[in-house]
Amino acid sequence: MSLQIDVEHARSALIVRLTGELDHHSAQTVKATLEDAIARGSASHIILSLRDLSFMDSSGLGVILGRYKQITNKGGKMVVCDVNQAVYRLFELSGLFKILQIEDDERSALASLGVVS
Repeated sequence: MSLQIDVEHARSALIVRLTGELDHHSAQTVKATLEDAIARGSASHIILSLRDLSFMDSSGLGVILGRYKQITNKGGKMVVCDVNQAVYRLFELSGLFKILQIEDDERSALASLGVVS
């Protein structure tokens, strides 16, 4: 299965919805897409919605960690939401939950950042 990336601007947040599999085959595309969106836009924060992400490997973790560093270096925050069980477990094992904020859904993520869409 391939990966689909949907990027939406909601005021000061960039909402990124990933569908499919985030692995070593698709990681570079995700990285380039997000780097470009962050550089071009006025987004201070990233909301990463993983509701439809069916699989992620360590390459995906690397992409997420890299974008986390990129947005926090600009003074922003990254919030992850709609995380399924398999991906949640990977985040847990990797320790990413220690640095990433997790919310139940996009609405909660937007509210936690003080962004009204």
